[in-house]
Amino acid sequence: MRSSADRLLLSLKMRGAQETRALAGQLGVSRQAALMGLERLAAEGLVTHADQRRGVGRPRRLWSLSEAGHGRFPDTHAQLTVEVLEAVREEFGEAGIDRLIARRERAAEAIYAEALAPADGLEDRIARLAELRAAEGYMAEWRRVGAGWLLIENHCPICVAATACQGFCRAELALFRAALGPDVEIERTDHILAGARRCAYRITARGVDGSISIR
Repeated sequence: MRSSADRLLLSLKMRGAQETRALAGQLGVSRQAALMGLERLAAEGLVTHADQRRGVGRPRRLWSLSEAGHGRFPDTHAQLTVEVLEAVREEFGEAGIDRLIARRERAAEAIYAEALAPADGLEDRIARLAELRAAEGYMAEWRRVGAGWLLIENHCPICVAATACQGFCRAELALFRAALGPDVEIERTDHILAGARRCAYRITARGVDGSISIR
């Protein structure tokens, strides 16, 4: 079972900046207990806060993860991966990096295609894709939003590698399009490497005539 500190950190990672009362509700504890936990995490440098004033009255205090707090969620084999990428680039140039990423993408496409094959409709495919990404460490979730869906990745376990070689991000988008099929439009709306706290993708179904529809 996770400690209350771990649950606070996880909630801030998954949901972004929040007020003390909202965090207390999620943990099922009193506001004072949540505040004490947040203050301890702040003293450790894992969370920070900002006060926002809206009209009259006391300002809202929003808690969020610090850079150190984000660092509590691992970047898988980060240093080793970057060293391998640098070695491949030195030996084979950018073309070698592109071949490496393409090979990784083909392998992932095969795995995803098999996992999504039994899915019943687009929403089920999105749900299964989110499960796959969550199992890979992306802390993925999905939800229905208006006339479409949102696939959210609250963590990037290869962030350091993706920073060193953004071809990984381009391949990820191509992978999702291959997994969900040609009748789907996917747009990246949030990107960790662009400074967002998460990566998010808006997904819509495309009609036979090219228009956007919902199934």
